[in-house]
Amino acid sequence: MGLATEALTGGFADPVFHAQSVFKMLMDGMARPGAIQTVAAGIAPPAPLGIAAGAIALTLCDHDTSVWLTSGLAKSATPEWLGFHTGAPLTAEKADARFAFIEAGTALCSFGLFASGTQEYPDRSTTVVIELPELEGGRRLALMGPGIQSVVEIAPAGLPETFLRLWTENRALFPRGIDIVLTSGTRFVCLPRTTKITATEI
Repeated sequence: MGLATEALTGGFADPVFHAQSVFKMLMDGMARPGAIQTVAAGIAPPAPLGIAAGAIALTLCDHDTSVWLTSGLAKSATPEWLGFHTGAPLTAEKADARFAFIEAGTALCSFGLFASGTQEYPDRSTTVVIELPELEGGRRLALMGPGIQSVVEIAPAGLPETFLRLWTENRALFPRGIDIVLTSGTRFVCLPRTTKITATEI
């Protein structure tokens, strides 16, 4: 399949219905950090953009939301696919992005390079979507904070060792800071900036 064909196909079959469905899952995921959500919309984004990541892009991105992509995504048909289906402009500057998409296996930069909002407008920050090999079977992490009754454990596979340090630095900025969505295939889990994440003992 050529780049042009990939860019024109693989979107929501029913854009309004599917976008509403994914948006509800995102809101539920942000309200209940650590809860795994599964996207049912049958979309086919160009590799290496995953299905859940693609569905999130189709739901949240539009001509007013600038998007930053890692080099692997930028070199694929993803920019044309996003442009055709959402109209979202790309930016080369992390600090200008409302949404950032990171393909699996990419080293994480400091989260402070993305927009963290302001004290008056903390929502003017970047939401970072990180693709992983799996959302289970990795290092166990304990989540605490709003939306969590006591402690929730997740075990995403493929998060780099630096993640916890980067996240602790991000939480220190509250109410500013980024929010993160971890994706793998059709599934995703939300990590709002209010969530405290620590490594659990083996």
